[in-house]
Amino acid sequence: MATSIQTTVGNVVDFDLQGTLAGYWVAVLRVVTGYWFLHAGVTKYLAAEPFDAQGWLLNATGGSPIQGFLVWVGQTPWLLEFTNLMIPLGETLIGLGLVVGAFVRLASFFGAFLMVFFYLGNAAWSHGLVNGDLMGLLLFATLGVLGAGRVLGLDAVIEKADLGNTRAAKYLLG
Repeated sequence: MATSIQTTVGNVVDFDLQGTLAGYWVAVLRVVTGYWFLHAGVTKYLAAEPFDAQGWLLNATGGSPIQGFLVWVGQTPWLLEFTNLMIPLGETLIGLGLVVGAFVRLASFFGAFLMVFFYLGNAAWSHGLVNGDLMGLLLFATLGVLGAGRVLGLDAVIEKADLGNTRAAKYLLG
């Protein structure tokens, strides 16, 4: 059973689910990455104390190119409150979207967005530029580019419905 995927730029990506393991591997990457973020978000809600990003924001790595911005966010009450709300909520929704394969491009975009901040905020590159945060960023980019939600995910079902026939859906699903 071959699955052909047309990307938003018109390129066709073929996954032969019987002949190769590429399609299944993309689905596995999507579910594992989704579980990673879903777990991170849910555990923040279940923790004994409410999530508070202020310590991380105020103590961003000295070599970080965005250290000033992160410290400003940590010192601005309304922005800190917004951040404390959005990090667990975002991680939970991103993870849920990836696990079930729904709106994977949208989830991958926001996952990559968060990983950019995590990568730049943890910029203690004494062991090199490649670290877990960069690998997470690359995972999200890969899932979004490959349209991973169309392989054993709900995006394939959503695309067949009327909602999937809109121009916006072509950018959000995948």
